[in-house]
Amino acid sequence: MLRYGTTRSLVAGLEVVLPDGRVWNGLRGLRKDNAGYDLKQLFIGAEGTLGIISAATLRLFPLPHATATAFLATPSPAAAVAWLRRARTMLGDRITAIELIERRCLEIARQHNPGVPDPLASPYPWYLLVELADQDTEADLTRRLEAAFEAGLEPGEVVDGVIASTGEQAAALWRMREGIPEGQKREGVSFKHDIAVPISKLAAFLAEADAALQARFPGIRSFSFGHVGDGNIHYNPIQAAGEAAAVWAERLPEINRIVHDIVHGLGGSITAEHGIGRLRVGEIARYKPEFEVEMMARIKRAFDPDNLFNPGKVIPGAFLG
Repeated sequence: MLRYGTTRSLVAGLEVVLPDGRVWNGLRGLRKDNAGYDLKQLFIGAEGTLGIISAATLRLFPLPHATATAFLATPSPAAAVAWLRRARTMLGDRITAIELIERRCLEIARQHNPGVPDPLASPYPWYLLVELADQDTEADLTRRLEAAFEAGLEPGEVVDGVIASTGEQAAALWRMREGIPEGQKREGVSFKHDIAVPISKLAAFLAEADAALQARFPGIRSFSFGHVGDGNIHYNPIQAAGEAAAVWAERLPEINRIVHDIVHGLGGSITAEHGIGRLRVGEIARYKPEFEVEMMARIKRAFDPDNLFNPGKVIPGAFLG
């Protein structure tokens, strides 16, 4: 997302089958078109409630010639955000990924996936998995990443790290990141939140949410990882170790309320990339202004007055009459 943008910015046109059977051909693919409403944006993220996308025109980019990958230790989310600012100044749009990873995530990933490495000699509370891509040579790109790493050492934004010297080492670092969700599944009941807050408020969110949950549910284990570069964190606390899963599963609604209230108070979103679907549809009215949900309902009725497409998703039924 940092280098190429979100799906919304990568879609140049759509073909959509509407609920009344007509097909809208919006595949023009123009880079500039201000002739009225940008209709394609209505269908992106609508989860099939307004129409069925049958074709798309997408923006493409040249394949990068080189990549560079680093695994850096950072003392806190606030320090990670400070280094992110520095890195974006020094590296620009060469950054393709910056993943924030809590130490517990790495430990649980390694516990349940024997092939997952622990890349640094000493444990640290937080890590950053960083990837660059560009048309430079690998040597040039690695030098740029090394310079950004070294620039963060003196102010303490990063405190240790390793830069992959081969493709195999880079792949091993990404296996660690990919092993986190698998380890989480095997550890017990987890409470998944795909949230986004302004990057400047990310550290405040993590501190406030962790404290609030620990006060209400002693023993709950923090478990946070995700895309610090765009403020989208997978905030997935796990039940207390050794306790009954069934008891913890019953606490999901209250945990969701605590987390999402904090997100909302910081001006964030309760669903950054996974969508509303059925799981979050009951919460939308609490976290969106009523008039905003009403506008969404008006659009739904205009395209699908009989509520044929994906009923029960995205918009609470009470707003559809």
